[in-house]
Amino acid sequence: MKLLEERIVKDGIALNENVLKVDCFLNHQVDPELMQQIGLEFANHFKDRNITKVVTIESSGIAPALMCAIALKVPMIILKKQSNKVLSSDIWQTPVVSFTKGTQYDLTLSKKYLSDKDTVLVIDDFLANGEAASAACRLVDMAQAKVAGIGIVIEKSFQPGRKKLDDLGFEVFSLARIAKLSPNKIEFIEE
Repeated sequence: MKLLEERIVKDGIALNENVLKVDCFLNHQVDPELMQQIGLEFANHFKDRNITKVVTIESSGIAPALMCAIALKVPMIILKKQSNKVLSSDIWQTPVVSFTKGTQYDLTLSKKYLSDKDTVLVIDDFLANGEAASAACRLVDMAQAKVAGIGIVIEKSFQPGRKKLDDLGFEVFSLARIAKLSPNKIEFIEE
């Protein structure tokens, strides 16, 4: 998605060879017009998959996932990174190791929001090692729902996430695929 790539070049900051900071438009401050375009791009790509729910992980995936859900006219589900007192014991959980934070947490889904009748589109902000997206897919599987595909806003193609998801049999559709990061340059895979 050319618009997204241009925005990454303009406002993204490569902190090192592995970390890209895009907090001015995606995950701290959100550019709603860009998120709307991102949501439409995902919705258009997956429009013929009979999607009944869009699933994302709190919190950076919420804006693009919501815009996609609006475009598809389906509900959006936010997978929680922590259990809380409001969630009952009627939940599914799976462990995730966060690339960004270097920590592990349990990803949580309430059983009342997905069933074997659902076809799900998973949306995530970044793809690095594939841990978060594969965990989201495990929760969908626990609900006996079907994963129609995985939409990624920014893929760091030099990390193993895409291969992991491909090996698991999931279709991955990334809007910006980064080939190489350095503090002075961001290079994209030309498609």
